[in-house]
Amino acid sequence: MTSLKIVSWNINSVRFRIEIVEKFLREVAPDILCLQETKVIDADFPEGAFRALGYDTIFLHGQRMHHGVAIISRIPLVEDDRFDWQANREARHVGVRLPNGVRLENVYVPAGGDIPDREINAKFGQKLDFVERMTAWSATLDCPTILTGDFNIAPLESDVWSHKQLIKVVSHTPIEVDALNRLKDSNSWVDLGRHFYPAPARLHTWWSYRSPDWTVNDRGRRLDHMWATADVAATARSHQVFEDCRNWLKPSDHVPIMTEFDL
Repeated sequence: MTSLKIVSWNINSVRFRIEIVEKFLREVAPDILCLQETKVIDADFPEGAFRALGYDTIFLHGQRMHHGVAIISRIPLVEDDRFDWQANREARHVGVRLPNGVRLENVYVPAGGDIPDREINAKFGQKLDFVERMTAWSATLDCPTILTGDFNIAPLESDVWSHKQLIKVVSHTPIEVDALNRLKDSNSWVDLGRHFYPAPARLHTWWSYRSPDWTVNDRGRRLDHMWATADVAATARSHQVFEDCRNWLKPSDHVPIMTEFDL
C-alpha cells in the first residue's frame, strides 16, 4: 500500500507567487499539486520551477490573466480532460487518471459576482449553472474519483466566520448551498475536510485581502474542498489546512489543503 498526498491551492497567479509555491513544495513535498486561478497561458506557465523540484508531470489548462487550472505531479499521470462546465470555454477544469485508475478532477468554480440574484447578476447565474452541469456529470460517474479545487461555496454554518452575517453574501447563500448539496448527493461523495474535522469545528481556507491583518478578526470561509467517492474516501488517512501560508510573503487569499490517501 502506498501513501499519496494530494494538495489543492488557489494560488491567485502562479507566476507572481512562484516563490511560495516552491517553498511549499520543498517543505511539504506532496505527490500531486492541483492549482486554480493560475492566470497564465500554457506557453508561459513556469514549468521549469516545478521540474527542478522533481515534478515532471504537468497538465495545464491556462488562460491569459484570468482563471486557469493545472495539475503538477511527481508520479506519472495519464488522460487530460478539460470539461467546459462554464459553457463559454473558460479554463476552469483539468482532469487526469492516476496509475491505479482513480480519476482526479481539479475545478475552479466561478465566484459568482456580488449580488445573489441571477436575474440582475449574470455571473451568479453562470455559477449556479456551472454547478448544475457538474451535477449532471457526477450523476453518471461510474469510476473511483477525487474531486478537488476552489468550489467558491462554503456550505455549512460553521464553514464561515458568521452564518448570520453572510447568509445573504455570495458563497454562503441558501441557493448556492442547495446547489452544492445536490452535487454531493448525486454520487457517493464524501467531503473529506468535514470527514476529518466534523462540524461545528472551525475550518477555513480563505481570508479576504481587504483586512490589513487577516488574523485579527479571523473572518474566514471554507471555499476550498477535497471530495472523494466513497470507495476512495475509505482510503483517506488525513486532511490538513495550511493556514500558515496566509502569512507568507505575497500570499494568496486562499491556503493549501492536503489529503493523504492509502492507495
